[in-house]
Amino acid sequence: MSTQNNKRAVVLVSGGLDSATVLAMAKDQGYECYALSMNYGQRHRIELDRAQKVAQSNGAIEHRVVKIDIGGFGGSALTDQEIQVPTEATEEIPITYVPARNTVFLSVALGWAEVLDAQAIFIGANAVDYSGYPDCRPEYIAAFQSMANLATKSGVEGENIKIEAPIIDLTKSEIIQRGLELGVDYSQTISCYNPRTDGQVCHQCDSCRIRAAGFAEAGSDDPAIR
Repeated sequence: MSTQNNKRAVVLVSGGLDSATVLAMAKDQGYECYALSMNYGQRHRIELDRAQKVAQSNGAIEHRVVKIDIGGFGGSALTDQEIQVPTEATEEIPITYVPARNTVFLSVALGWAEVLDAQAIFIGANAVDYSGYPDCRPEYIAAFQSMANLATKSGVEGENIKIEAPIIDLTKSEIIQRGLELGVDYSQTISCYNPRTDGQVCHQCDSCRIRAAGFAEAGSDDPAIR
């Protein structure tokens, strides 16, 4: 494994507010950060462009985009052009949930982390101000950690790769405040489920509403809104 003075982390970077904050947090903790994004068949590729900007501006050692077309299965408004992105809140798991997305993402990250001799994987999962996704809960992260300990050479040899979800218990405003403290440029991020090709957000989807409320509660203007 890497030495303590040269600790490494794979950070899942989507181009959104949460993952940008998590990348800054990992760097602040002294990790050499390797940013990982997924081209998973999402409807809007602008998030990959934003992910690249976020990775570069936050000092990632390397940024890789892996193509895994889980969107080919459909079943989510974020991958299926035939399913409309909802503008109304729901108490059920919303149609914007992408089946098994975080499990696939974390599994790919786990593979790269082993190759890098990394000590950690950072993910921007959040269980407070979120849309009800089952793979953003603390129970899920704990379960994946147990699996990772069993499924990897490093885990079997007693060097577990830690699954870090540092914002999982934070409100959106707390996430924003922490990111601002760390100098995150939120103008580079996009959180909208249904943006235009020029990057303008819809202001109507669940993610837009949560983001707007977070900035309002944090007492800050959203620099990404034009």
